Amino acid sequence: METSIVGVGVGITDRFRTVVEEKATRIEHLAPRAQRVDVKVTHRAYHNGRMEDETVELTVNGRGPVIRAEATDGDKFTALDLAVDKLCEQLRRAKDKRVDARNHPRGAKYEKESGALQGIDVQPASADVLHAVATGEIPIVTGNEAEDGYTPVVIRTKQFEPEWMSVEEAVDRMELVGHDFFLFIDASTDHPSVVYRRKGWDYGVIALSTQAQPAVA
Repeated sequence: METSIVGVGVGITDRFRTVVEEKATRIEHLAPRAQRVDVKVTHRAYHNGRMEDETVELTVNGRGPVIRAEATDGDKFTALDLAVDKLCEQLRRAKDKRVDARNHPRGAKYEKESGALQGIDVQPASADVLHAVATGEIPIVTGNEAEDGYTPVVIRTKQFEPEWMSVEEAVDRMELVGHDFFLFIDASTDHPSVVYRRKGWDYGVIALSTQAQPAVA
């Protein structure tokens, strides 16, 4: 498996490259179909350089869905260890889930006659939630509004092209990227939906009533 390492605000030493190669064998053992692992190391300094940390992001590419994990620590070697542990745990969870699904078939069953999903917890989004998301109303009580530029949280935004897939495929993708939720378009209904993790192997789905339209080339 090939490895690619990029440093943002930090140099990549030969020792770090050697450690990455060693860790890559562990990843390859759990993901034999993987072809390449991309490693991105980002150095950040806060409060005029008095506080620093290193974030290591791992992206595994190959035949199948992309797998990602990241971790942050004051030392990039420790951050690498944490990210690899997180990635391997995601791979093990996904493997255990596939074995469990083979031994105990279950999951969502779509009934064309009624349009209902059976065997999975489906919760419609409330009108208030949809309005808050659409208008960007996120109430935050900080107590420090008077400070210029102050924000108690960092909100990261990402945009992706819509993907049509089944609920089961969305759950698999969620496990592989290590998130607690995954946004997708339900192929059986064309509704924008989110699968999310509950307890154990229990999952839920939140679906909008509006149908998504495929992009016109």
